[in-house]
Amino acid sequence: MRKPGRAAVGAAVAIGVIGVFGVLTGCSSDSNDDDKGGKSGKNSAKSGGGVKTAAAGGELGGPDTACALPVRFSLAKSWKPEAVKELEGADPELGSTLLSQGPVTLVCEIDAKPAGHVGFLRVWTGDKGKAAAGAEPRQLLKAFIAEEKGVRDARYSEVKAGDLPAAEISYILDVPDLDESKRVRALAVVTPKGGVVLHLGGLDSEEHDAMLPAYELAKQTMARADG
Repeated sequence: MRKPGRAAVGAAVAIGVIGVFGVLTGCSSDSNDDDKGGKSGKNSAKSGGGVKTAAAGGELGGPDTACALPVRFSLAKSWKPEAVKELEGADPELGSTLLSQGPVTLVCEIDAKPAGHVGFLRVWTGDKGKAAAGAEPRQLLKAFIAEEKGVRDARYSEVKAGDLPAAEISYILDVPDLDESKRVRALAVVTPKGGVVLHLGGLDSEEHDAMLPAYELAKQTMARADG
């Protein structure tokens, strides 16, 4: 049994502090109950569009890939996927030995370092409660975001991930320990095998923006793994 990636361990310590999402432009915002407060930071959401799609370098999600998932999608060239295993030496009395946020559990990290960036695409899955089949993607995404701290300017939208109905969120994450803010992004889908959350992490907003084409590739090519 191996340890999860460096960033996954950091998330176990401060999953609510260091966020890994990004900005989606042109989204309609929900009412104020979807926006969490936070102090003003150095970075703010900015308008933009026409995000390019990265060149594909493989596929992820099938039983013969690095991470067997309820969905499958194309991987950006040079990005390296790795399954997240149980935390070595974790105390069973503390509950799950896997990293969880809301109703989902971290199962796969896709490292951008081989492609020259600092960050990850992470895949979280779940089959209970709001992550169960039959739940709405927005319900799942809200349950996931509810445990994130420092969120402001949250915007939800209904989108498509491939042919799958999906919900997407963009927001600014304030990181008090680093005295900075950064753009973050995530999406959720629900399949017969449970819910899936895909989120993009980066060292800062600049890295996040540079990695958006890989996120867009995964989003545009997503399909049910058994489809």
